[in-house]
Amino acid sequence: MAITTVPSVTRTSGRATPSYPAGPERTSRGRKVRDNLTGHAFLIGAVLCFAVFSWYPMIRGFVMSFQRTRRGETTWVGWDNYARILDDPSFWTAWRNTLLFTALALLLGYAVPFFVAILLNEFRHARGYLRILVYLPVMLPPASALFLFKFYAYDPSDAGLFNAILKALHLPTSQWMQSPEMTMPAMVIASTWMNMGGAVLIYLAALQNIPGELYEAAELDGAGIWRRIVNVTIPQTRLILALLAMLQIVATMQFFIEPLILANGAGAEDSATSVAYLIYQHGFFQNDLNGAAALGVIMLVVLAGFSAAYLRLSAKQD
Repeated sequence: MAITTVPSVTRTSGRATPSYPAGPERTSRGRKVRDNLTGHAFLIGAVLCFAVFSWYPMIRGFVMSFQRTRRGETTWVGWDNYARILDDPSFWTAWRNTLLFTALALLLGYAVPFFVAILLNEFRHARGYLRILVYLPVMLPPASALFLFKFYAYDPSDAGLFNAILKALHLPTSQWMQSPEMTMPAMVIASTWMNMGGAVLIYLAALQNIPGELYEAAELDGAGIWRRIVNVTIPQTRLILALLAMLQIVATMQFFIEPLILANGAGAEDSATSVAYLIYQHGFFQNDLNGAAALGVIMLVVLAGFSAAYLRLSAKQD
């Protein structure tokens, strides 16, 4: 025999109002509360990780840049650390090298992944294997990849891979990392090979979202490969190109491991010293943590200013 629940009747101001059981509604509300608590618990963990490992070191470094620590005693010195850093000739050398590396990386490391992605997108067979081949350097530890370049590709003797190729083509060989003129291009080549796999996959995903009808219309208009790239591919991937350009500049201006491994730090005639490596030198070789903190704040201000200007210009173009 089925049992049915009859709603009770509540009289309010002389009018009968049915009152239904609140069981399902209360259960649904409790489930929402538990879900919200679970989500906030995960969020609190992430916030704590950022606070301990990102925000606190940034605030601590900013405070240390206005202090001086000697024999365990800390005193406030105001802008003295910044004045001392700006008077150091190696500071301007490091910024010159950093800007040169960034410019060369934009010419090579930004353009090459895009055109490699366009080339891979044209293949109809073995596309998966080619993606693995391009992404393989990203899976290598950066130190291992750079040591591979240092001892195998950039060997200044004829036993080095690049010198062997140049000799086979009857071209003059190079000293590579021992030459002040070739140090920066050599680091850019190694960095591009080591990091371009991720950008290639992002570009491939963007290229595959371009409607095929646009290319068909361009071909009917008699557009060649270059015109299709300029008039269809680049406009359709403009947002991805702009985003990766900003990320590329911010990342390359912080390059550190390339001079550390390939050029043993400063390189020939300080041709490889970067701002990030100069921070490392002040902090761990000169035991000048306050100067290193001031350098870090200067780099943060420069990168933040560039990012803000870039985003403002992008917003105006949109």
